[in-house]
Amino acid sequence: MLEAFGLSDPGCVRANNEDYYLLAPSLGLYIVADGMGGANAGEHASKLAAQTVADFVWQAEEPCAQVLMKAFEEANRKVITAASNDSMLEGMGTTLVAALECGDDILIASVGDSRAYVYHAGQLLVITEDQTWVHEVGRRLGIDEASLRTHPMRHVLTMAIGVSEQLRVHSYAVKPQPGANFLLCSDGLHGVLDEDFIAETLSSDASLEVKCERLVNAARQNGGPDNITTVLLRS
Repeated sequence: MLEAFGLSDPGCVRANNEDYYLLAPSLGLYIVADGMGGANAGEHASKLAAQTVADFVWQAEEPCAQVLMKAFEEANRKVITAASNDSMLEGMGTTLVAALECGDDILIASVGDSRAYVYHAGQLLVITEDQTWVHEVGRRLGIDEASLRTHPMRHVLTMAIGVSEQLRVHSYAVKPQPGANFLLCSDGLHGVLDEDFIAETLSSDASLEVKCERLVNAARQNGGPDNITTVLLRS
């Protein structure tokens, strides 16, 4: 079983926190979701999606290698249905990234731009691939990184839970090494902190709680323009 700790903060600009995280060590399941939508819709979408995934995993009887994909599809259906049944929730959606212990592997699934990283032996690697205009369109057009950082389309997602019945889920399998740190986070963290700082923080011998606090506090000190959520796992 992985050691785990999570922390979420509204940041320095937003009045409410639309991020949501879930730790379910009894299921070997860990989730970060970053909601979007008017009023309280973003908060509703992120919580509904995360809890739907947890419920699906808890009830699943099939091999766990298939569970996350189907759980994400069920979360997508639940969010779409909830939005269609309540005008106050219309247009809501959420990113979703989850890690599930499956035998000797950790399975990762993601939709949107919340990320999963692994840090081991002095190296920080991004596991997930952002589903954003910047990554899927801008870079393929050859736009340089400096221009992409200020591009008006830089915050546009190309996929999210709740926006389309045609869901694209990215999935990965990682074999955890002893002492490896896994980070799940919303873009309020990875969009503000550089990877050198993240790697330096994860390299320390501090507790997962202290590491989470350092990451969140650093994002706030850098302006905290969005909600900030981090879940740390240690094998």
